[in-house]
Amino acid sequence: MVQFYSPKKRPVKKQATTLEVTASALDANGQGIAHAEGKTIFVKGLLPQETARIRLTEEKRQFAKGEVIKRLTTSEQRIAPHCEYYERCGGCQQQHVPIALQRTTKAGVLSHLIKRETGVIISAEPVIAGAEYGYRRRARLGLRYQPEKGLVMGFRQERSNDLVMIKKCPVLKPQLNDLLSPLWTCLKNLTSVCDLGHVEMVLADNGPLVILRHLSPLPESDKQSLRDFSQTHQVTMYLAGNNSEIARLTSIEKEPFYQIEGLNLRFAPTDFIQVNDEINPKMVAQAIEWLDLSPEDRVLDLFCGMGNFTLPIAKRVSEVVGIEGVPALVDMAKKNAELNQLGNAHFWHADLSADFSAMPWSKEGFNKVLLDPARAGALEVMSHIVKLSAEKIVYVSCNPTTLARDSKILLDSGYQLIGLKMLDMFPQTGHLESMALFSRK
Repeated sequence: MVQFYSPKKRPVKKQATTLEVTASALDANGQGIAHAEGKTIFVKGLLPQETARIRLTEEKRQFAKGEVIKRLTTSEQRIAPHCEYYERCGGCQQQHVPIALQRTTKAGVLSHLIKRETGVIISAEPVIAGAEYGYRRRARLGLRYQPEKGLVMGFRQERSNDLVMIKKCPVLKPQLNDLLSPLWTCLKNLTSVCDLGHVEMVLADNGPLVILRHLSPLPESDKQSLRDFSQTHQVTMYLAGNNSEIARLTSIEKEPFYQIEGLNLRFAPTDFIQVNDEINPKMVAQAIEWLDLSPEDRVLDLFCGMGNFTLPIAKRVSEVVGIEGVPALVDMAKKNAELNQLGNAHFWHADLSADFSAMPWSKEGFNKVLLDPARAGALEVMSHIVKLSAEKIVYVSCNPTTLARDSKILLDSGYQLIGLKMLDMFPQTGHLESMALFSRK
């Protein structure tokens, strides 16, 4: 029997769905919210009341995401981005959105999420806000050598590992922005240019730092070039090799610090500090006001870092105990307490996601609590906080979803949510920072 070859049919690539939609609102990321075909559609770059022809890029059962093919109408609220790389760089998402609309949208999203998850109706305004540009005192830029382009230094594109070459960035502090071009010129001329990982810039109150990550040992000629850059631009230069150690390259003996509430807080180059140095003191002041501190208070500060909240609190109370999971930050917090002569501030290292009931501090009585967890929230410590039965609790959050989840635990345990604030820590982006005040009934 003769058999004939029958080629397999190639699957036909599904054509992307195109629609014409009108946005009715914004989400916290600055995406336009539209409705079509029974779904909520999030459209990057579309403002309320703007109509556009869009292409769906992602489809789920109840929602979809789309990109603009052509904008058919333009809102009077639309503004020109400050950054020439805005359409390519993934760092900012909202430079086309007026700052007032950014803030009211984020505050509204926060209030809506709290109401949906807890049933509590509460406003997150007025927003704690500052400058809309020139606010970042820390930034990490990727470094990648490409034979056809040379050294590319910049931020990643959205949903991509590709770097966008950045020569200026309007959200950076002016002192850091001014360093971008000369720093790139210095790095691109190093003989080890192919073996660089990333570079981090930090603006301390006593001057800028640069931390260079390199993947192979640097020759002495490259080190000298970096020393010359450091001297010319009055920058303290650090090197980070493959052994994870940070070494100061330059002879400038300036230990970085920043001031808060009249205190000097020192930090290591890679330590976490709040990026926005205008919002940080306002946030600390709001926490202190909400806690209504008195000389008789004993305060527990969970996820305390190097003492950003703990030490200002120590100036006003009988005792404050800070708990942190990173040993190096605990050591720095202790050092900062000693340098600022605050003997009533005590710090402990503990993994707050594990069982810490055997720790001595966990059995002591505290009448007020502050916590500032990472994005995952503080689910593991909520039961312990409830057992303390503190009068007031201030929860500082970088993720409104976990804040809402953890708030429900406090509310179910007899607390009332009596204060909510949106912190505009990262203007022009989709990040939503907040803080909440709970009081025992």
